[in-house]
Amino acid sequence: MITESALLAKVPTKLFIGGEWVDATSGRTIEVSDPATGLVIARIADASVADGARALDAAVEAQDSWAATPARVRGEILRRAFDLLQERKEEFALLMTLEMGKPLAESTGEVTYGGEFLRWFGEEAVRISGHYGNNPEGTGTMIVTHRPVGPSFLITPWNFPLAMATRKIAPAIAAGCTSVIKPAELTPLTTLYFAKLLEDAGLPAGVVNVITTSTSRDVSEPIIADKRLRKLSFTGSTPVGVALLKQAADGVLRTSMELGGNAPFVVFDDADLDRAVEGALLAKFRNIGEACTAANRFIVHESIADEFAARVTAAVNDFVVGRGTEEGVRIGPLINADAVRKAGDLVDDAVSRGATVLTGGSAIDGAGTFYAPTVLTGVVAGSDILREEIFGPVLSIITFTDEADAVAKANDTEYGLVSYVFTRDLARGQRMIASLATGMMGLNVGVISNAAAPFGGIKQSGLGREGGTSGIHEYLETKYTLTPNPFA
Repeated sequence: MITESALLAKVPTKLFIGGEWVDATSGRTIEVSDPATGLVIARIADASVADGARALDAAVEAQDSWAATPARVRGEILRRAFDLLQERKEEFALLMTLEMGKPLAESTGEVTYGGEFLRWFGEEAVRISGHYGNNPEGTGTMIVTHRPVGPSFLITPWNFPLAMATRKIAPAIAAGCTSVIKPAELTPLTTLYFAKLLEDAGLPAGVVNVITTSTSRDVSEPIIADKRLRKLSFTGSTPVGVALLKQAADGVLRTSMELGGNAPFVVFDDADLDRAVEGALLAKFRNIGEACTAANRFIVHESIADEFAARVTAAVNDFVVGRGTEEGVRIGPLINADAVRKAGDLVDDAVSRGATVLTGGSAIDGAGTFYAPTVLTGVVAGSDILREEIFGPVLSIITFTDEADAVAKANDTEYGLVSYVFTRDLARGQRMIASLATGMMGLNVGVISNAAAPFGGIKQSGLGREGGTSGIHEYLETKYTLTPNPFA
């Protein structure tokens, strides 16, 4: 395996604009730190407003030629990128662990998951279809076609540095759209290294441009306000997403918003408890709990709540906490000190209202930003932890009495991204599919994400879908043409 220092020496530290690696006009740099140690591992270019404008100029300049590029060519570039990613899997996995903190095994899994978007949309590029047929009156022929929406601005979060980039970049490339991508300030290295991979795969200059900045709002606002931009895709918190939607409204931009979550995890009394516990551990502690799909509220039938809590606690007590590069580590550091404080505040609030800590419940002293994996029971209504997205390794349990009570408690949130249900009753499972107000659901499974599936939520969890057959259409416009019936 490549050493940390050798890998970091390979990662670009400049902006990627118009097919060239360029310095930021600001003259400033951003320090990127390893959250497990607190040590700075890289210094990268800090883009200015002028750099953002340069990146959009490059995307606009490349748009017409890229849209005219045959779909097969676009798809083959994505396939080459997929193949290169498999060759560099260890490098990308290590890089994500260094800048984000997740265990190496999970980073490796993300490389697999993120790569699938390249393969999937490489295949979808040649399947952009339309419609041809007579109108009902028989007076004309209807032709429906799809074309690229145009230059796109893609804003990704810090928690899945590769997968969130490929989930946006791949469909844009496949659809014939150029883009400017702005990765999160906390974890920008993976996106920069991925841009280098796209360059190696033969992507033409200007099709994808990468800007890294510490002044996101200042740099983003002029890009979004520019009349040449036609698409905005954002993954992040709901408050920021709402602000971006307001900005996008002036330009009537196409928008995709994957926002916050407050996922319920419902366990009925007839559930397979072994499977439910396994699913709970995946749904809660995957990515250290720092995932929008992480289960936030464990809603367990009162007759099995004690046993469920005991089994989960026993498993959590066996978790190894440490730097993600160390063998056997299950829980790495949270992304920064603010994340540790938030987890602590939510746990303290729940305990002050009567909740019981079965394990964990505090930050871990020493280097890095670690919070002990935690299990809470007896969480009462009104606790902050039931309303806010935890984004940390804290599992909180409440109970329910019957199916109606479970549905009411699961839906008692303004969010609607994903839900999880464990039951052996097929009819009940079907009722829960119909009753739970979420865009996605896992029935007897704890992980639902897949490149071939439409990812997205409802209510305050966002708009649009990423992945699946729906994903490419987020970057396409529909055009309808009527011609006279040639036989009339």
